[in-house]
Amino acid sequence: MFTLFTIPKSFKGHISVIQRNAIQSWKRLHPEIEIILFGTDEGTAEVSREFGLRHEPHVERNEYGTILLHSVFLKAQQVARYDAVCYVNCDILLLDDFCSALRTVTAAHKEFLMVGQRTDVDIFNPWPYTRPTWQAELREFAARHGKMRPPNWIDYFAFSRGLYGADLPPFAIGRTHWDDWLVWKVLTAEKPVVDVTPVVLAVHQNHDYNHHPQGEAGVWKGLEAARNAQLAGGWKNLRTIAHASEILDAHGLCPNTLRHWAEAKRRCEAVGRFLFYDIWQPVSFAVLSWTRPLRTALGMRAETLPRPTDKL
Repeated sequence: MFTLFTIPKSFKGHISVIQRNAIQSWKRLHPEIEIILFGTDEGTAEVSREFGLRHEPHVERNEYGTILLHSVFLKAQQVARYDAVCYVNCDILLLDDFCSALRTVTAAHKEFLMVGQRTDVDIFNPWPYTRPTWQAELREFAARHGKMRPPNWIDYFAFSRGLYGADLPPFAIGRTHWDDWLVWKVLTAEKPVVDVTPVVLAVHQNHDYNHHPQGEAGVWKGLEAARNAQLAGGWKNLRTIAHASEILDAHGLCPNTLRHWAEAKRRCEAVGRFLFYDIWQPVSFAVLSWTRPLRTALGMRAETLPRPTDKL
C-alpha cells in the first residue's frame, strides 16, 4: 500500500467540488490507503475530519504565502505510514489502474519515480460515487470529452521514500519548473523513472486560476515562477515524462527507446530559442535602429518583429 499526499486550495466554489471529487476517488483506491492533506487553507482541517484523513497544518511558505515544496515533500517522507509515497495535485481523479501500476513498479524497483500524463475534462458537479459503475462512467466520460496533455504537464509523482532529500530547493508549489526538476533529479541519479501513461488514466478536472491575485498570468509568468526557474538551475536541469527511462504498458515494463528523441527535440527547441532571442532579435532591432532615419524620411512605418511561437 502507499501514502498519498497533497496541498489543497481553499474549499470554496468550484474548487471545493473538484477537490472533494479527487479525494473521494483516492479513498476508493484501497481501504488502507493513507491520505495526508497539507496546509491550513480554508476547509482543509474540516475536510480532513470529514473523510478521516491525516492533516499536517505546519508548512513553510514564502513571502507571498505560497507553500514551499521542500517542506511538504520532506515531511511527507518522514511521517508516511508506507515506503511508497505519492504527491498528487488535488484536482486529479485516480482509478484502480493506478494501484495496479504502482504494484508493478514497486515489485520491479526498490527506488523509483512513477509519473504519467493527465487527461483534462470539464466536471462541474460531484461525481456519482454511490453508483457501482462510477469508474466505468468516468472512463467513458474522459474518452468522449477528455484531452490528454503533453508530457511536460505532470500532476502526480509516486516514488520510493527517501528518493528526495534535503537538497530539494524551496520551490513555490503551483508555479512552474519544479515538476520538471523532480524528474531531472531522479534521472541524474541514474534511478528509474517510469512513465505509466499507457495503463493509467489520470483525470484532471479543469478549473480557473482565481486562487492567484494575477490569475493564470501570475501562475505561469509571475515573480514566483521566475524564482522557481532560477532555483531549478536553468533549462539544463529540466526533464519531462517523455524523458522517462522506462514505460509501463499492457505487456509490462520496457525501456523507453524514444527518450533519446525527446532529448534531441528538446535541444533543437533550445537552439531555436537561442537563435531567436540571442541572435536574430538583437540584430533585427539593430537594423531597425540604423535604418530609422531613412525609413522616417521615406514615410515608411517601423517594422514589427514577429513574436516567438510556442514551439520555440
